[in-house]
Amino acid sequence: MFQTITYEVTDRVAVITMNRPDKFNAFTERMHKEIIEALKQAQKDQDVRCILFTGAGRAFNAGQDLGDVIGQEVDFGGFLRERYNPMVLQFQKTEKPIVAAINGVAAGAGMSVALACDLRVISEKASLVNAFVNIGLVPDSGGCYFLPRIVGLGKALELAMLGEKITADEAYRIGLVNQVFPAEDFAEQALAYARKLASLPTKGIGLIKRTMYKGLQMDLEQTLEYEAYAQEIAGKTADYEEGVTAFIEKRAPFFTGQ
Repeated sequence: MFQTITYEVTDRVAVITMNRPDKFNAFTERMHKEIIEALKQAQKDQDVRCILFTGAGRAFNAGQDLGDVIGQEVDFGGFLRERYNPMVLQFQKTEKPIVAAINGVAAGAGMSVALACDLRVISEKASLVNAFVNIGLVPDSGGCYFLPRIVGLGKALELAMLGEKITADEAYRIGLVNQVFPAEDFAEQALAYARKLASLPTKGIGLIKRTMYKGLQMDLEQTLEYEAYAQEIAGKTADYEEGVTAFIEKRAPFFTGQ
């Protein structure tokens, strides 16, 4: 079904792997479309309760495949609106937790897409590079939206303006990633992290995701009202009933994602 990615469901986790290792998983038009389709497929599948997004081989993603654009007169705005923007928006629309497993270098749009995921884990030997400035461009694919919200404006400007490599340890220190795992068992550790999320109340997590992202665009009064709306929905889920029952019975809850 897919040519540039692989898609596999294991232990309630949909693993989406960008699969162009010979090109460091650089983006092509087909890959954009396939990632969107895979995210939609995971959203629809009730057996999927978390999404792990990673790369094959030595890289996470090296950004745009320049073979797609070299020698052409590119309408950069149209290029982004047609290819990248729909993909980044789909990460936000998918109301299940998405974990970027940064197994190797994430550069340019590859870094931006990692930031578009909800959580990020990184191999101790991996790195990130906000490489746009090195060719005179502006961070895109959500880079100017997510980066200052994750690390703060001052640090985001520094990373974008200098375009220097960010090591795994530095990424963790500044809050750019959530966990650093050893390189030798990175895939297993990343999957275990995703499995933990998959065991939690999926609808509640989806509502958390939706409400927090909306809260970035609203004032306090609007956010309070939206929290009340989201809580009404969460309070009617089977997982809420299970959580309360487990608390009363002094046992660990068993959430079903419903």
